[in-house]
Amino acid sequence: MVIDSHIIKLLLCIMAKFLRVALIQQSCNPDREANLATTCDAIERAATQGAQLVLLQELHTSLYFCQTEHTDCFDLAEAIPGPSTCRLGDLAAQLNIVLVASLFERRAAGLYHNTAVVLDRDGRIAGCYRKMHIPDDPGYYEKFYFTPGDLGFTPIETSLGRLGVLVCWDQWFPEAARLMALAGAELLLYPTAIGWNPADDGDEQARQRDAWITIQRAHAIANGVPLLTCNRVGFESDPSGQTAGSHFWGSSFVAGPQGELLATASTDRSEVLVADIDMDHSEQIRRIWPYLRDRRIDAYAGLLKRYLDR
Repeated sequence: MVIDSHIIKLLLCIMAKFLRVALIQQSCNPDREANLATTCDAIERAATQGAQLVLLQELHTSLYFCQTEHTDCFDLAEAIPGPSTCRLGDLAAQLNIVLVASLFERRAAGLYHNTAVVLDRDGRIAGCYRKMHIPDDPGYYEKFYFTPGDLGFTPIETSLGRLGVLVCWDQWFPEAARLMALAGAELLLYPTAIGWNPADDGDEQARQRDAWITIQRAHAIANGVPLLTCNRVGFESDPSGQTAGSHFWGSSFVAGPQGELLATASTDRSEVLVADIDMDHSEQIRRIWPYLRDRRIDAYAGLLKRYLDR
């Protein structure tokens, strides 16, 4: 009898207390249904490879509309629960996976959030995280669309563990990762949409991507937990024609609790990235690098200030 290699790997993962995760890195187009169909197909492919936890990229049902400020874009928002969570929840239950999706949430008229939704293996919504840090930069005019999150840095309990879900711009702030870890997060997960300005030269583009990778690997190290970041890929033009658009650099990756890269995606194509995470390794690492034990919480009052004026 021939046994599929993916089944063998999954059995080994279960025996060794490994968690198989998958990141769905994709390019998007203006057709919401087509984007969602592509996502669902990729989720199914991830499940056939034994993935138990699947992370989607930021705002995966549409183009990255925040390159411009236009009120018509609010029509892209939806309620939570709503059409996308129902469809993705049914798929999560069918495939017996935990699924982390990223949606443009319509909470009420004139009140919108950039929201990550965690769907458990029974299809129910285990919890949500609303993006806390909202950028307002050329090509990333998110403050026009999104109200800052009000759910705090609270891990979401799932059947696979406690997930510290954050979103994109949050990934540059060590405070966010630390607070998730202090609240018991066993993994850090970042749905992301970040890319190059095509007008920048190659050296500047390389520095930006390297900084993005480095800061997140540092979060994994400083908190002794694995980290998953899933970025979109491909060129998206600026509808206003005022900029050169954005070339999303992909490069989705999974890092272990020492910042070690367990899997890395390409910069230029859609793909399903699969990795196995040793869920016992964090305990071992925190015993030899006890950052949480040695924190000087009595000396950090200055962190509550915007800036320490001299």
